[in-house]
Amino acid sequence: MNDVQVGAPGGFVPQIALTLGARDGTAVAIDPSNPLPTRMMAVAAGSVSIAGVMTDSGIVGPFTPDLLRAIIVTLAGEWTGTVSVLRSSDGGATRQPLTFVDGSAKGVWSGNVNTAIGEESVAGARYYLQFARMSGTLSFRVEQRRWRSTSTHRA
Repeated sequence: MNDVQVGAPGGFVPQIALTLGARDGTAVAIDPSNPLPTRMMAVAAGSVSIAGVMTDSGIVGPFTPDLLRAIIVTLAGEWTGTVSVLRSSDGGATRQPLTFVDGSAKGVWSGNVNTAIGEESVAGARYYLQFARMSGTLSFRVEQRRWRSTSTHRA
């Protein structure tokens, strides 16, 4: 590949492939041996987990997730009954069960689980667990991963 000079005042090279270079310096094509100058950073989740034990039927929450980060539900213990995830986008005034696009139930369990239920894209949405207990004690936790990698410009 021939060197192409990056000239002022434009500071760019109209090349078919993505390139980078210093102003008035040589343009370098981006490829595995010359990656973009970025690095991965870990960012802590800002959401507050909810966790506890239920010995009676009821609803717990709300869990207010960070946007675009997996929501994890963990159910454990010796219990029988049904646990459903409910979602509200109006501050908890109405709580709707999760469904798939065809309307069938999503986020309904009758046994222990440790699973991601999705990612939220609506600011202020809240999640609840509804436990219809038949017997036993349910331990629960709703949380988001503590760390998410994001790409940032290298300093």
